Amino acid sequence: MADATYTITELAREFGLTTRAIRFYEDHGLIAPTRAGRNRVYGNRDKVRLKLTLRGKRLGLSLSEIRELIDMYDAAKDEHAQVERLQQVLRKRRGILEQQREDIEAVLGEIAAFEEQCRKFLDSNDKASTRTSEVAGKGRIRD
Repeated sequence: MADATYTITELAREFGLTTRAIRFYEDHGLIAPTRAGRNRVYGNRDKVRLKLTLRGKRLGLSLSEIRELIDMYDAAKDEHAQVERLQQVLRKRRGILEQQREDIEAVLGEIAAFEEQCRKFLDSNDKASTRTSEVAGKGRIRD
């Protein structure tokens, strides 16, 4: 039985992508459809590679990292090397994300401090404004 085939439109619809995005991944060597005249014909291999590409993008991997891992999968007789490399890539990505989280926490702390300074400034100006009005009100001549 022949492998299932897909058009670019079918894959785009299934994965929620534009056809342009699929062509982009093709241009970067992540998928390699065959041609039937001018039409691209995608097989199960392309579909799996596209799925792995999108998973890698969700993890924040670069296209070159994704391509390296997918190519290892294609060439590997023993998956051990591929899994070790994936673990290295994921460890690196985790480190980057943890650093970003620390940076975000620091910035949020600074924002909270600035917000507090602004609130105190506005509160002190409101009190000063109220006192000025009260003093000015006492000096009025009454009819």
